[in-house]
Amino acid sequence: MEILGLPGEGAGAPRSERLIYRRSAAAAPRSPPAPARTMRRAPPPLLLLLPLALLLAAASPSGGSESPKGKQKALRQRDVVDMYNGVCLQGPSGVPGRDGNPGANGIPGTPGIPGRDGLKGEKGECMRESIEESWTPNFKQCSWSALNYGIDLGKIAECTFTKMRSNSALRVLFSGSLRLKCKNACCQRWYFTFNGAECAGPLPIEAIIYLDQGSPELNSTINIHRTSSVEGLCEGINAGLVDIAIWVGTCSDYPRGDASTGWNSVSRIIIEELPK
Repeated sequence: MEILGLPGEGAGAPRSERLIYRRSAAAAPRSPPAPARTMRRAPPPLLLLLPLALLLAAASPSGGSESPKGKQKALRQRDVVDMYNGVCLQGPSGVPGRDGNPGANGIPGTPGIPGRDGLKGEKGECMRESIEESWTPNFKQCSWSALNYGIDLGKIAECTFTKMRSNSALRVLFSGSLRLKCKNACCQRWYFTFNGAECAGPLPIEAIIYLDQGSPELNSTINIHRTSSVEGLCEGINAGLVDIAIWVGTCSDYPRGDASTGWNSVSRIIIEELPK
């Protein structure tokens, strides 16, 4: 048996040693030679640490000084590392999250600073507040079944009314049949009086009928009775009893005719007090 190349012997000894067993030709039998067998031997621990030591030696500066090429290489490596560490590819946007729960009410704030006084307003008018009573309706009606009053001048009918307030107005209405006839032109006037005087607030309350002439071809005059009305408002009458009357008279600058009031029908005077 022959041993070739023991570990660590000679300058040219390999890193892993192989033990080769050979049989000498003289001592070997005449049978065919057996194939050579090789066996691997586990490397010693020092050999495993050798690559790590080489890497550390290459990375660390030797003797406190470094060559210019080594410095440039180290700088390039740092630039590449910094570039990849600072720049990252942006991935796709994620799914929007759900709304969170409403937050609790915050703490009430402190009162603010009072504002400045405003500009002084203009001087107003002095008004006295008056409390008035609620308005109560006040009205009256006087009626006649058949006046059949054929006078041409004078008072036809009268109705007394109690006025409650001085600052109110009176509404008066006469309704009944009126007639005027004459052979020539004539005019008659029906009007109201209040305590014997016509209304002056603002103007008299009246109605007229004018007839131009009769009918000569029929040898008679027109004689038509029509239901008519005389109505209006009068202001400026004091509170208390008021005598209200309907009268008949002539028109100015025209002759009077044959007048008739309330023929064969009901006549009435209606009086109502109204607020102004």
